[in-house]
Amino acid sequence: MRNLLLLLFFFMMFQVNGQTMKARSLAELINTQEPGWALVQEWMKDAKNKVEVLPKDQNQAEAALLQAQVTTRSPMGAIVYETGGILVDDGWIRIMGSGSSRLPRSLMAWNKGKSFLQEGEQPSFLLIADDVLGGFFAINAGGLSAEEIGTVFYFSPDNLQWESSGLGYSEFLQFCFSGNLEGFYEGLRWDNWRPEVQQIEGDQGFHFIPYLFTTEGKDINKISRRAVPMEELWLLYYGQEK
Repeated sequence: MRNLLLLLFFFMMFQVNGQTMKARSLAELINTQEPGWALVQEWMKDAKNKVEVLPKDQNQAEAALLQAQVTTRSPMGAIVYETGGILVDDGWIRIMGSGSSRLPRSLMAWNKGKSFLQEGEQPSFLLIADDVLGGFFAINAGGLSAEEIGTVFYFSPDNLQWESSGLGYSEFLQFCFSGNLEGFYEGLRWDNWRPEVQQIEGDQGFHFIPYLFTTEGKDINKISRRAVPMEELWLLYYGQEK
């Protein structure tokens, strides 16, 4: 699976051995024989965490799939084409799809300017999801680590480091749907967080003062927070890490 994901990165940017390839058409990308969406739906049906699929706009979905160049046989391509995105745990985690009014960021549009700068440029990682803390999930394509290619890494605002989850994309989805999120975010969820999280936009996250990576910011119930654009949090946290 991880080797397949690595190949998908090359296809997404239309390059093999430095040669530009012809972009695949929508008909070539949509797999009707073995659609990955059926598999994703099975995982969601058995989910232990709250999962909400955001409705897609057909034109946006087609444009996003063409931009990603990932077949819908894969779970990633299926989510891009079949959803406007997926919210987990009342929106605590946001998984990128083709974009919607409640999650106005498509997979590749969100990555442009972060994991790649120009169309046709191979990304060194791919941002696939984020959380309201300003934490980012990305598939490593060599830019986060020379090892564990195709593995999902997490960038946490409490330590400003990319850390391997040891999971591929499909395994990451299953973790989001049925994993122990309370354990994963231990110490990073304030009292009565859920109603507040439900109210913020899908392109926002919380800015904490003092910062979560400081000694003064370790008790999340005693620090202030406000909703800001995720773009601002990316520049703030990743900029400091860089």
